[in-house]
Amino acid sequence: MSNIKILFICSKNKWRSLTAEKIFHGYNDYDVRSAGTEEGARVKVTIGHIGWADIIFVMEKKHFRRLREKFNESIDGKKVINLDIPDDYMYMDEELIEVLKSRVSEYIDIPD
Repeated sequence: MSNIKILFICSKNKWRSLTAEKIFHGYNDYDVRSAGTEEGARVKVTIGHIGWADIIFVMEKKHFRRLREKFNESIDGKKVINLDIPDDYMYMDEELIEVLKSRVSEYIDIPD
């Protein structure tokens, strides 16, 4: 069985999605990447990211909206989940890590 490919999306790909990529990388052999929706994002989301991912986690509704606007047909049939995590955290913030683990564990298996 091939590894589940997970893509985390936030605005700038500096704090939330990058933290998620770092903490979930290697869990259960998940293949994890992250990207941002805005100009100036550290890694800007592309059609390639969308095609690659089995599951896409967005941090806020606006990220899903931006993906829908830009990659409409590629998003169809994809599992896109809004984690509803506001842009209130810095990279690797302990509270952010807790929130990410708690929300993401509702959808994929993560070790305690």
